[in-house]
Amino acid sequence: MSVGLIRSLVPAGPGHQFVLYGDSCSGVPGALHERTFAAVNAVLRRLDPPPEFILFPGDEVIGLTPDPDELRAQWRHWLDHEMAWLDRDQTPLWHTTSNHTTYDEMSERIFREVLRLPENGPLGQEGLSYWVRRGDLLLVFVHTLWTGLGGEGHVETEWLEATLRAHADARHKIVLGHHPVFPVNGYSGTYQREIGHEYTTPFWDILVEADVLAYVCSHMLAFDVQVHRGVLQLCTAGAGTAHRMPEGVEYLHCVQAALDAEGLRYQVLDADGLVRERLQWPFKPVGTSRELSPGLHDVGFGGLKGADCIVQLKITGHMADGSYAPAQTLFSVFDSHSTAKLWLGLRGPRQTLTLVLGRDPGRSPHHWFGPDLSPGKALDIDIDIALHAGMGPGGMLYRMRADHGWSSFCGASATGLEHTVWPERWSVGHGQGGAADRPFMGSGLSIKVGYKC
Repeated sequence: MSVGLIRSLVPAGPGHQFVLYGDSCSGVPGALHERTFAAVNAVLRRLDPPPEFILFPGDEVIGLTPDPDELRAQWRHWLDHEMAWLDRDQTPLWHTTSNHTTYDEMSERIFREVLRLPENGPLGQEGLSYWVRRGDLLLVFVHTLWTGLGGEGHVETEWLEATLRAHADARHKIVLGHHPVFPVNGYSGTYQREIGHEYTTPFWDILVEADVLAYVCSHMLAFDVQVHRGVLQLCTAGAGTAHRMPEGVEYLHCVQAALDAEGLRYQVLDADGLVRERLQWPFKPVGTSRELSPGLHDVGFGGLKGADCIVQLKITGHMADGSYAPAQTLFSVFDSHSTAKLWLGLRGPRQTLTLVLGRDPGRSPHHWFGPDLSPGKALDIDIDIALHAGMGPGGMLYRMRADHGWSSFCGASATGLEHTVWPERWSVGHGQGGAADRPFMGSGLSIKVGYKC
């Protein structure tokens, strides 16, 4: 490979190789975002081989102007100057609508006019919502702020469901929209930071039922990946809008991905071309596991393990009769110098599955929350936990016996396990303070633990 080029991930056999990036908010000559967007594009142009196509989930231009001529001028600068390096006939570039580009009927009209996207969407949304089929890959682009439904955060679902059913034979299905469905880094707000909350369950039910691989979005200035009922939500909003990113946590980026029979692999490249995050999904299960009974254990697994580390737990047992609100420990990882580095258990009157991740000494821990486990009932426990350091805050995963795939715990942190130093002291059924420290009140608790690093 020549000096300066970046090796792309490529499919192992038949598949697809592409780039995801969004939120440049540019289109104004000489403005800050023109420079930051150019820095990300310079990285994309170093990819070897180059992408087969590019997906851009919105906010190409700064927009939000009442002047149609000014909006057209921004689009022309973005397409004819900032993206002039790209041969769009050879490398298709597909877009979603967004809050900076389709904020009223005038801007929707100009979006159609300048981009000339497929007009196979629902009635009234031609050129705004649409689908593209590339062999065994279906791409569906939804309009998450259609004026015909009420504007920002409102999204049509009947056409989406019908389109996915019509292409049920597609091996790979990706749905794209500008707004997240689930909060990113804890930032939540119906119609503004996510789609309207009344759409969340029916929208995601459609994706799960259709066996969609991922929902790709942007809007929140971050790179974030999480999974809900087996479907990824991948947020990429680092194409140039840098001034509101959390400093030291988020960064300008593009995502280069490969898709084949084994699933999705991606690498997140920063503005210097360095790989900051990567993932293979679905991840491969860990190998040999060790069974841990209640009590203390020296596991022989310690230190900083990095982004490739996956720890899996299979938890079985029987919950106690009656409601019990104090914390009950299932699993804890700790040393003698600080509070637990990781605590997993049940808390509160609804006996909510909770994961607490310790940070630096003297700093408050971060919390993630899973399902409620039927308070007041003697219930068999059968829970799979995966702790994936390569998925950031979305890497705390659970799967119940009847669940459709993995789901991320809900949290409000921008980081996950990637910087965790694992102590070698682990406990089952109680906390680090001994048998009386937040004991599990049920019976028959057993945990099988395996790890791959």
